[in-house]
Amino acid sequence: MTNNIINADQNFKSWPFIEANRILNRIHHKTPPKGFVLLETGYGPSGLPHIGTFGEVARTAMVRQAFSELSDIPTRLFAFSDDMDGLRKVPDNVPNQEMLKKHIGKPLTKVPDPFDKYESFGHHNNAMLCSFLDSFGFSYEFQSSTDWYTKGQFDDALRLVLQHYNEIMSLILPSLRDERRSTYSPFLPVCPRTGVVLQVKMEELRPDSDSIIYKDPETGVLTETLITGGNCKLQWKVDWGMRWRAFDVDYEMSGKDLIDSVKLSSQICRVLGGRAPENLTYEHFLDEQGQKISKSKGNGLTIDEWLNYAPAESLSYYMYQSPKKAKRLYFDVIPRAVDEYLTHIQKFPTQSPEEQKDNPIYHVHASNPPAPQATGLTYNMLLNLASVCNAEDASILWGFVQKYVDGASAESHKTLDLLIKYAIHYYRDFVAPLKEYRAPTEMEYAALKALADKLATFDTQTNADVIQTEVFEIGKQHGFTDLRSWFGTMYEVLLGQKEGPRMGSFIALYGIDNMIILIREKLGL
Repeated sequence: MTNNIINADQNFKSWPFIEANRILNRIHHKTPPKGFVLLETGYGPSGLPHIGTFGEVARTAMVRQAFSELSDIPTRLFAFSDDMDGLRKVPDNVPNQEMLKKHIGKPLTKVPDPFDKYESFGHHNNAMLCSFLDSFGFSYEFQSSTDWYTKGQFDDALRLVLQHYNEIMSLILPSLRDERRSTYSPFLPVCPRTGVVLQVKMEELRPDSDSIIYKDPETGVLTETLITGGNCKLQWKVDWGMRWRAFDVDYEMSGKDLIDSVKLSSQICRVLGGRAPENLTYEHFLDEQGQKISKSKGNGLTIDEWLNYAPAESLSYYMYQSPKKAKRLYFDVIPRAVDEYLTHIQKFPTQSPEEQKDNPIYHVHASNPPAPQATGLTYNMLLNLASVCNAEDASILWGFVQKYVDGASAESHKTLDLLIKYAIHYYRDFVAPLKEYRAPTEMEYAALKALADKLATFDTQTNADVIQTEVFEIGKQHGFTDLRSWFGTMYEVLLGQKEGPRMGSFIALYGIDNMIILIREKLGL
């Protein structure tokens, strides 16, 4: 088959293009026999979908989009849910904990939904994942482990596992603790008596009849069961390698904690006659304590929490950044992420086509970003405006913004209107509770008074850069050898916070007259 390689000779530096080129090299720039390139993401629905799950899908979608820029070879993206896995423990962040404890060990799609909305806990969590991915417009195909096992679609691959049982065991056993080796088996039979996914030793293998024999752990009775038709599932590392073989997966990302598992599953895939996919190992997101975020603990940020304080595009941008570096994922990263996103989108129209492809915005918006609205306002400026005004309503901020941006309105600047609302939400929840003003020292008092006096000589339309220059000069004139301490003085005395905005721009937005009133009020003049 002849394929149109569109831009394979381009030396794009952004990581999605680097990954896409790896896939192209893997398939020798030709359409695979299955007719498409397959990218996969995996999800364990033992708890509610968390932001790390979204990150994996978002990043994989970025690689897929980059691939489509390099070649016209068709692609598919599977979002695979291991929903036949047994419920090992009850997540901390779901209701009906006692009810769930009664179903420990059963496949997630056989555990009742603690929210009483879906057929099972697995179905509920799958629906939550799909709903969110759909809201972002991802193009993907959801795949359920339960469906593939119970409908017999894994049967041929499961027969291969049974045929190569001893080889697989020789790979797995050295990686296990001594006590686990004695009972380990790649096959996990679903007990016909209790419905629990059993982890038991195999007493006999019967490849000719597609069956295994194990001893019931409660009754001691030898039980024969088919490995096909959903009567068994595989231990997850074997399941992963089997799935790569069954699907012929070309690309899959995974977290740093799975490096050894990727190696082992890759070996298993090769034993089964397959080829392991290209893999990108990403670092984990950390909570405010520097701990890995977990869907069972519910620590870190949730998807909904981010979207309460910032636009969805800023979340995608945060996911794009340096996937191989660990990053804190807590509320305090939101303002900076939004402003960096806004900076990149402002640059995009002025860049060459080649430069655009290495701009994060290109990948966040799947090569088609919206036109930016140049207002000069950042999320942090709006946040500080909300802080100084103690704003609880968007109309308060709009009163200042309309003086700063000619012709601006909520109707004509919808993105700005959303940013204002987000900034108010963020101010209300994270800034207002921590505001703490302090009295100025004698030196600080004199400098702030001088600033108010200087501002009083300015025209109300004075340029922000001119104001910024005078702010610097007054700091120097009043003995602030470290100008950061001068700005810290303004933030702590005037705004009641440790950090703050670029003062020239902020004063221009807030209004020179308003700033004079604020300074004099805080100085008791």
